[in-house]
Amino acid sequence: MKHIRILVLILCACFVSVSLGQQPARDSRADWTEFHRTNMTRWNPYEHVLNVHNVGHLRLLWSYNTGAQVYDSPAVVNGVVYVASADSNLYALNARTGAKLWSYSTGDVAESSPAVANGVVYVGSDNYNVYALGADTGTLLWRYHTGGWVNTPLAVADGMVFVSACYCFANADVAYMYALNAKTGHKLWRDGGLYSSPAVANGVVYVGSDKVYALNAKTGALLWNSYPADDLLSSPAVANGVVYVGSDDKNLYALNASTGALLWSYTTGDRVDSSPAVANGVVYVGSRDGNVYALDASTGAKVWSYAIGGWADSSPAVANGVVYVGSPDGEQYALNAKTGHKLWSYRIGGGAVQSPVVVNGAVYVGSENHNVYAFGLKKGR
Repeated sequence: MKHIRILVLILCACFVSVSLGQQPARDSRADWTEFHRTNMTRWNPYEHVLNVHNVGHLRLLWSYNTGAQVYDSPAVVNGVVYVASADSNLYALNARTGAKLWSYSTGDVAESSPAVANGVVYVGSDNYNVYALGADTGTLLWRYHTGGWVNTPLAVADGMVFVSACYCFANADVAYMYALNAKTGHKLWRDGGLYSSPAVANGVVYVGSDKVYALNAKTGALLWNSYPADDLLSSPAVANGVVYVGSDDKNLYALNASTGALLWSYTTGDRVDSSPAVANGVVYVGSRDGNVYALDASTGAKVWSYAIGGWADSSPAVANGVVYVGSPDGEQYALNAKTGHKLWSYRIGGGAVQSPVVVNGAVYVGSENHNVYAFGLKKGR
């Protein structure tokens, strides 16, 4: 019995040491797996640490210098920050400390937001390739050559990777939407003339170009195209049967997700390159007129606007009653989602038009000053 008791104690001790040696178990639903999150709304409903009462106490936790501009949004999964850099690398960083876990060279500028699913991280590069890497080690699993720059955020859904590739030449720009098998990289279909990064919901891929297009996710078959406008470089958001997308014609459009019918539009003072976020019946989006707008998701009526100065190209992130957004002057903002009142700001320097993400009490954002930043609260806050 003595030997059995000792063995039990040893096993218990091993279990405790393994548990303590790892990061605390967290709800994986809170992860920010890709540009829009899996809900395609840039809203994290599982953030319960930061709120309107404590976000004013955010402080810099760490920064990591990648060596070149960070143009797009990171993904944060299982305590790891995945971020692409213009120094031609994808980085995996410890979300708590900023320590580099691994990096992978893509061979050219990497400026697409990575997407993570089922232990694999997917990223594009200006060398025309999409890469699939083991999320734990950075080991190359497969690579697919598109023939065009892959410099917009990727989306993963239903075992497929959706990516827009731009064949950008001196005389003309042509873009194609690819659907790849997420396990093998095998091309499933390709469709031409589609520019923006995709949003995928309920088996449909929504993407912008001269119009908004809805494609069958499995086959690429056109379901509808709607509402001609200037170039639609904003990535659509999809919520409650509505597609929200910004346009160069200064408008934010709300379209019926099933038919493409126009529900409403809202005119800002300049083009809308920012991708909208949708939370609790409100759409949040930036405009090049320098304002962040909050609009009623059902009617398009303005709830509030806040002037951040410069082009408001940063795509907002929403979590627990707070809107996070960056400004070209390097300022990061946290705004009250209901009122638009400024709760916090921090100047990181360099352009901060990149889009922040919010996971487990921390805000992560890249910058054109080559750095990735993490902000959080002091212990006890």
